[in-house]
Amino acid sequence: MKKFLLLAAFAVFGFASAQEGFKIGAHIGIPVADAGDVSSFTLGLDGAYMWNVAPSFDLGIATGYSHFFGKSENGWDYDDFGFIPLAVAGKYRFPSSPVSLGLDLGYGFATKDYMDGGFYFQPKVAYNFSQGELYLGYQGVSNDYSVGAVNIGYNFFLK
Repeated sequence: MKKFLLLAAFAVFGFASAQEGFKIGAHIGIPVADAGDVSSFTLGLDGAYMWNVAPSFDLGIATGYSHFFGKSENGWDYDDFGFIPLAVAGKYRFPSSPVSLGLDLGYGFATKDYMDGGFYFQPKVAYNFSQGELYLGYQGVSNDYSVGAVNIGYNFFLK
């Protein structure tokens, strides 16, 4: 009976500290790769639902929207464009540390007819607070071209 109570208490306290549930937020970034040639900066929204599947590890689904603002250069005016990712998200939280590593992998849907979507990836490192996370990451969509951005963002945990 004591073992059962100890196990139950461990489970309750272990899951209470997990960051399972919805998270929503926003990011701002600097375009790189091919996107850096035609875009000056990017703004976006983030959304995900995460499940705690193992101690210190969450797995979920992520989406959002990243808008790349076109720039004017040498007499050329480049159009704005964007991507909507649909991805599997993973997050590893280091024990006894507010730092975590994450990776989103999936497909980025282009918002312009003349652009194709492609393989979407977003590695990131985050500093976790009780109600959210501040992260630095690289967001990329790869096809015949490479759209990328170095982003900083904040996500709120909704429980």
